[in-house]
Amino acid sequence: MTLPPSPVLFPAIDLRGGRCVRLYQGDYDQETTYADDPVAQASAFVAEGAEVLHVVDLDAARTGEPTNRPVIGSICDAVDVPVQVGGGVRSVEAAGALFDLGVWRVVVGTAAIEQPELVDQLCHDGHRVAVGLDANGGEVATHGWTEHTGKTVSEMAHQFAAAGVDALVVTEISRDGTLAGPDVDGLSALLATTSIPVVASGGVGSAEHLKTLAGISADVDGVPRSFAGVIVGRALYEGSVTVGSALAALNGGRVER
Repeated sequence: MTLPPSPVLFPAIDLRGGRCVRLYQGDYDQETTYADDPVAQASAFVAEGAEVLHVVDLDAARTGEPTNRPVIGSICDAVDVPVQVGGGVRSVEAAGALFDLGVWRVVVGTAAIEQPELVDQLCHDGHRVAVGLDANGGEVATHGWTEHTGKTVSEMAHQFAAAGVDALVVTEISRDGTLAGPDVDGLSALLATTSIPVVASGGVGSAEHLKTLAGISADVDGVPRSFAGVIVGRALYEGSVTVGSALAALNGGRVER
């Protein structure tokens, strides 16, 4: 499977207890349930034009237990677009189990920080791997956003420059689920300092936010670059953005290269 031209829209399906939910600023005590049937929600996003999906197992992210793995398998079976999955990918075996379900790319978060050799191994084995960097005020957090590392996103990004990862999935926790707008300054700064494709996440609440992200570019080693993709969650569920309007916004604001 291949992705459409960037920036790519990644509708988000966050799983907790088999349901499709969203957290507010990464707080597990501030959860809103949007769908009891994540498979139907995934199919609906694809029917509306989504060309890739971003799925997160929140239970696994917090505990390491792959609680929602059967649901992830059902999503992969139900849609014919690439499915990117994160949450609780802390071993070669955990990643392999997801790839066996038909997952296109795994996002390694906590384990990438604590076991960078895991990322090296997965990339060496030819798997598609993205590193998830979740930050609060620029400081990377792990274990479902509950523990802080004391390191910045840029510092962490540099560690993976030679690993062969597909992308960095970067989320500003303080904006996630708020609809208040993405961390434009932080994301732009990272885009200008890494050669790894960057997928932006957190805070998108309108088509204008997407146009802003699509219009940002940076010159890295003489090569102009823009964001590889944008993850959108709550805005899609609450209707402030539709899949169609999001795709149009990203396409219209794209920097031509």
